[in-house]
Amino acid sequence: MSDYPRPLPVPDPTTLPYWESVKAHAMRIQRCNDTGKFFFYPRGVSPFTLSKNISWEPVSGSGTLYTYTIVHRHYHPGFASEIPYVVALVELDEGVRIMADLVDVEPDPQKIKIGSRVEVVYDDVTEEVTLPRFRLAGS
Repeated sequence: MSDYPRPLPVPDPTTLPYWESVKAHAMRIQRCNDTGKFFFYPRGVSPFTLSKNISWEPVSGSGTLYTYTIVHRHYHPGFASEIPYVVALVELDEGVRIMADLVDVEPDPQKIKIGSRVEVVYDDVTEEVTLPRFRLAGS
């Protein structure tokens, strides 16, 4: 691993396909094959049917800004130089919600509007780990 200062995900067998897809810059999310519904966070069974009849499917990486917060106090020393920064809850077009940083935008409530279109940006933070972040669409 590198000297990346922020905490990094530690994939397990259930989450590994998600992190591998993000590393490949081609996000995949689980889908319940019984209902056709996508779900996130990764699990071993469908939250809708408790069935193991699930698959990993590519998603657009586009969505809507559902809500956000501007962080003014760091909870970990690795975030100190980032203050203030924006954490967003994004609703992907496929219907799942993902929490991630909102980047390439001024951390000002006048500049960030709930309901705005967003798109995924893949941030290769180390040779081993890529993090999904989002930016306002078209920015």
